[in-house]
Amino acid sequence: MAATAKQHSDKFLKIVADAKSRVKETNVGDVKKRREAGEKFLLVDVREESEWANGHVTDAIHLSKGIIERDIEKLIPDDSTKVILYCGGGFRSALAADNIQKMGYANVESMDGGYGAWAAAGLPTSKD
Repeated sequence: MAATAKQHSDKFLKIVADAKSRVKETNVGDVKKRREAGEKFLLVDVREESEWANGHVTDAIHLSKGIIERDIEKLIPDDSTKVILYCGGGFRSALAADNIQKMGYANVESMDGGYGAWAAAGLPTSKD
């Protein structure tokens, strides 16, 4: 993650660290195990539309970071639903998770490593 972090500005990393202080994080290996065990949760891709179109985790839904606060209540009306957010590496998903928690979603996690780690692990991906 250090190589990825070096590509981001210090101010961005500061707000991500602040958000992460309030957000539960998980990782690719844990999400894979939980899926295989049949745990019920929604996996939400918060990346941009172009990133989603180039590939996403199989069976994920798309709510980009730019619209998640506006549209989440329409797609996920029950704010007790277990939701795991991911982005490219785990920074934007932490910011989005922090915001939807402020909206009352109480069972939210951010997947550290994001789509990059998922794809690198050879786990199932799709293109629409």
